[in-house]
Amino acid sequence: MKKSRLLRMDNMGIVVESLDKAISFFSELGLHLEGRSIIEGKWAGKVTGLGTQKVEIAMMVTPDGHSRLELSKFIDPEIISDHRNAPVNALGYLRAMFTVEDIDDVINRLVANHGAMLVGEVVQYENAYRLCYLRGVEGLLIGLAEPLHGK
Repeated sequence: MKKSRLLRMDNMGIVVESLDKAISFFSELGLHLEGRSIIEGKWAGKVTGLGTQKVEIAMMVTPDGHSRLELSKFIDPEIISDHRNAPVNALGYLRAMFTVEDIDDVINRLVANHGAMLVGEVVQYENAYRLCYLRGVEGLLIGLAEPLHGK
């Protein structure tokens, strides 16, 4: 039997309290709102294992059109767990990493306009990248990488 192959990663999902604030934050970062919709019904609950559910989603897309971030606000059932403040070495913790042109500019805008906070400091990895983690909207962990090629 032929082994099926992976074709691509379509999106990564993050559950948030405020879609408007999350959309604003990720728009500032450079993603574009592709669409916003309510997803509900038994079929949706069968996928997630939650039974009947109602969730509002916003799909954000990167400028190159290849990657998407699905932001979800659960209306029903209510949120039962919150691990946004867990340390970066917590099991199952997730972080989204984005490549940017000017890491200092992006950090300054996210801090000034959205209250983001640098987790540690901006470091240089060999001659390849400048990297950092920051806590963004609702305390979500976001990684930024600035390629050093051509500098």
